[in-house]
Amino acid sequence: MKTNVRNVRIAACAMTAVITFAGVGMDVNATGSVGSVLPSAGIDFSLQDQEKSTTLSSLQEESEKEAVIKSETDGASVGSVQVGGFADMASTNDKVSTAHSKKIEDTVVVSEGYTRDLREAANTGLSEEEESFKNLVIAKVNDYVNVRDMPSEEGNIVGKLYDKSVGNFIEEENGWYKINSGSVEGYVKGEYCVTGDDAVDYAKEVGTRIATVTTTTLKVREQPGLEETVLGLVPIEDELIVTEELDGWVKVNIEEGDGYVSTDYVTLSTEFVKAESIEEERARLEKEEAARRAAQEAANKKMSSKSSSSSAPVEGGGKTYESPTGSTGSDVVKFAMQFVGNPYVYGGTSLTNGADCSGFVMSVYNNFGVSLPHSSAADRSVGATVNGLENAQPGDIICYSGHVGIYAGNGQLVHASTSKTGIIVSSATYRPILSIRRIF
Repeated sequence: MKTNVRNVRIAACAMTAVITFAGVGMDVNATGSVGSVLPSAGIDFSLQDQEKSTTLSSLQEESEKEAVIKSETDGASVGSVQVGGFADMASTNDKVSTAHSKKIEDTVVVSEGYTRDLREAANTGLSEEEESFKNLVIAKVNDYVNVRDMPSEEGNIVGKLYDKSVGNFIEEENGWYKINSGSVEGYVKGEYCVTGDDAVDYAKEVGTRIATVTTTTLKVREQPGLEETVLGLVPIEDELIVTEELDGWVKVNIEEGDGYVSTDYVTLSTEFVKAESIEEERARLEKEEAARRAAQEAANKKMSSKSSSSSAPVEGGGKTYESPTGSTGSDVVKFAMQFVGNPYVYGGTSLTNGADCSGFVMSVYNNFGVSLPHSSAADRSVGATVNGLENAQPGDIICYSGHVGIYAGNGQLVHASTSKTGIIVSSATYRPILSIRRIF
């Protein structure tokens, strides 16, 4: 009995000593290396004394700069702190007593799911590009919103921000957003635009992800991989709409269907329509009108130089083709329709022996004295803009991702489609339309 009492007294004295120095040890561990006690497996906690509180989550960033300390614990343990039980808390060099560890355990604040929430936030977090979208101001109107030189309807109009067009946010003043867009800087009424968080998703909707070809002839493959079957070929500088981005590959749409191209051979960008200044609008309209007049005059001159009895040269199969008559868009369509059924040839320009999409459009219009580029991407900027298919007229050029054709009227398109189909007539809306251009 005496021995037991003596042992109890000794234990009590030891415990008193430990408790006396517990506070000091606490500060040492809180300010020392925390690499061995960092949250893992969804745990966050804090070390506290009477005067201050330090959370390990706040120390995590600093600790990551130190050498990594490998955890040797299992199950629900966190570093050397074990959730739901006792842990032997070790500093960088020395272990602290069990009583000291008990005090630490009592100050552990558990937040299960912490790490999981961080992972989920990272997985669903915004990319750098998406974060930049928060600084955009995007018009959401039927037609356009005026850009003024002051935040008031009394301000002078300096430009137009068309529907789904984009500007960069500068500041807000009395319900007006100051923006810069293209060459325009001024104020737009906030109620007609979206910005901040609302602009992130809308920017993805209104922006066009473009892959611009940087090699002479780009192979579009059925699946991502250099050994996969080639679906089609695209010339340099053509612009393709990107529908999906993978590791080292992007999914694009071409005339032959959806395929994949290596990012080594394209430049990726997101295109937005910018504001147009009053001066730019005036210059554009004048340029488009001049282009229409020039094309019309060239067509008239071409037609007047031809004999009424002349016919196009007989080429391939002995078929005779009529020369163009007149100088209207309908005349262009009438002439183009003669070549339906003729072959598609990549890089070709022959209406009889084979042409690709832009070669077909170029050669048809060449017979009317109009020079057009041999590029579907370049065709997006010729002539004058037509606002929507409902306003299209026969002879207008309809541009798609990596493709172009001639509008035949009544919702139809005549175009050099693929090597399998040749020159055909199909619905003008069989693919998303990028732009419509008027030559005459």
